[in-house]
Amino acid sequence: MQSIKPSSLIELVYKPIDLVSDTLERKLGMVSVVIISLSAMLGSGLFVLPALAMLDLGGGTTPLGGIWLAYLLAAVVVLPGALSKGELATAMPSSGGSYIYIERTFGPLIGTISGLGLWANFMLKSAFALIGFKAYLWILENYLGIAIDIEIAAIVLLLLIVIINILGLTRIKKVQTPIVLVSVLFLFLLCIWAILTMDLNWGAPFSKAAFGSGWESVAQTAAFVFVAYAGVTKIAAVGGEIKDPGRNIPYGILLSLLISCILYVTISIVMVAAIEPSGYMMDDGQAREDPIYVFANAVGGEVVGIIAAVLAVITMTSMALAGIMAASRFPFAMARDNLLPEPMENVHPRYQTPHLAIIGTGIAMAAAITLLPVHDIAKLASGFKIMIFIVINACVLVLRRASKTHSWYNPEWKSPLYPWIQFFGIIGGVVLIYLMGSKAFIGGAACCILGLITYYSYGKSRAHPMLTPWRTVRTEFTNANQFEREKRWLVFHTAAAKQSHPDYLNESEFVHAMGIIAPQYDAFHVRNMFHEIDLNNDGVIDVDEFLQGIHEDLDEQE
Repeated sequence: MQSIKPSSLIELVYKPIDLVSDTLERKLGMVSVVIISLSAMLGSGLFVLPALAMLDLGGGTTPLGGIWLAYLLAAVVVLPGALSKGELATAMPSSGGSYIYIERTFGPLIGTISGLGLWANFMLKSAFALIGFKAYLWILENYLGIAIDIEIAAIVLLLLIVIINILGLTRIKKVQTPIVLVSVLFLFLLCIWAILTMDLNWGAPFSKAAFGSGWESVAQTAAFVFVAYAGVTKIAAVGGEIKDPGRNIPYGILLSLLISCILYVTISIVMVAAIEPSGYMMDDGQAREDPIYVFANAVGGEVVGIIAAVLAVITMTSMALAGIMAASRFPFAMARDNLLPEPMENVHPRYQTPHLAIIGTGIAMAAAITLLPVHDIAKLASGFKIMIFIVINACVLVLRRASKTHSWYNPEWKSPLYPWIQFFGIIGGVVLIYLMGSKAFIGGAACCILGLITYYSYGKSRAHPMLTPWRTVRTEFTNANQFEREKRWLVFHTAAAKQSHPDYLNESEFVHAMGIIAPQYDAFHVRNMFHEIDLNNDGVIDVDEFLQGIHEDLDEQE
C-alpha cells in the first residue's frame, strides 16, 4: 500500500478548543449565575410582550387570555436547548458562548451563519427593549405634562447607549441586576395585591375560549413569546468566570429557566384575571405596548401605574445597554476568527472596546426601531433564537457521536435523556418556526443568504481550516475509508498535543492513541507495534510513521 502522507490525507488542521483556556478569575457562584440569567430575561418579556401575545393568540383580531400556556409551552421547548447548552458550557467553559460551540462543532461556514443569527437576535431584542422604553415614556410624558418627541428620545437614548458601550463603563452593567430584581419584586407584589383586593375573573385565563382554536394557536403564540427566554443561557457566555462550572452552569441555567417560567405564567394569569384582555388593547384594535402600566394602574391607581412606568423605562434602558454590548461581541469574535473584516476586531486605542462593532450594531438597532413594527421585531427575535437553539441541540448530538475521536469534548455534566431530549428540542423548534409563518422563514433565509455571501466572499479564504466534529460524523456515514484515515490523523494530533512535543508520540501516548483506534488490541501487541514502527529506535514516532505503521498492521489483521 502507498504511504499516507498528512498532506495527501487532508488539508485540514487540528484545532482544539483554543479559546477555552482558563484565563479569567472564577468568582461567580450559583446565586450569581441565576441572577445574571434572570437579568437577561426579565424585561421586555414582562413589560411589553404580554399584550402583544394576547392579540397574537387571538389571531390578530381578538385578544385572548390563555397566554400563560404559551409561556409554559415555550419554556418546555427551551428546556432541551438549556440542557444542551449546560453540557456544552461544561465542556467549553469559555467566555464566548453559543458562537464558540457552533463554530467549533460545524466549522466556519455554519459559524458565520450562526454568528450573524446570534448578532441579529441580540440586536433585535435590544431594539424591542427600546420600543418598550418609548411606550412607557409616553405615559410619563402625559403625567408630567411635558412635550417629548418619543421617536427622537429613543434614538437619542440609543446614541447614548452606544457611546456608553464604547467608553466601556462597566460599572453601569452592575446596576442591571438590582434594577431587574426590583422590577420583578414590584410585579410579584402587584400580583399579590390584585389577588387580595380585586374580584378576579379566573375564567379569562382558564376557560376553553381563552386558548383560541386550541393547541395550534397556543403553539404559534409560544413561538412568538420564545424571545422572553432568550437570556436563559446567557451565563454560558461568561463561563470562564464561574466557580465550579460543572455544577453551577447547568443547574444555574435550569433554575433560572424554572424561576422565569413561574414568573411569566403567574404574572400573565393574574394580569388577565384582573383585566379583560380587551383592556390591554388600544381603540384601533392594536395591542398596547405598556401592559404593565395598565395592570398597575388598575390595581393600585395612577401613582402605582407611574411607578410601574418609571421602572419599565429604567429596566428597558438597562436591557438595551447590556444587549448592545452582547450583540457587538459576535462580529468582534467572528472577525477574530477571520470570518468578518479585520476592522470589526479593532478595539478603541483608549477605551479598549470593539467600537466599530458597537457602532454597527447601534446603526442596525436604529433601523429596526424606525422601520420595523414592534410585532415583527418580536417575531424575528424569537425566530432567530429558536434557530440557534435547534443548532445548539444538534451540537450535542454531533459532539457526543464524535467524542471518541475528538477527545477534547469531555463535559463535566451531561444532558439527561440523550439523545431523545435533543431530538425533541430540534423537532419542537422546527414546528414552532413553521407555525410562526412566512416572516420567520424570510428572516432565517435572509440570515443564511447573508452568511453564505459573507463566508464565500471573505471568510473562506481566510478562516483557519478545521477538522470539525461534524465533518468526522458526516464522513463516518458517507465514506468509511476516509473516516478511518481522518480519525487516525486526528487521534495522533490529539494525543501529541497533550505534551510538549506536538509532532511526535512517545510509547505511552501511542498506547493511549491505539486505545481509541483499536481498543481490541492488548497492551503487549500495542507496545510491539510501537517498536516496529520506531525504526530508528529514538523512542518517538512522527505522524507519517504512525499512519503508515498502523495502516499496515490493521490491514494484516483484516
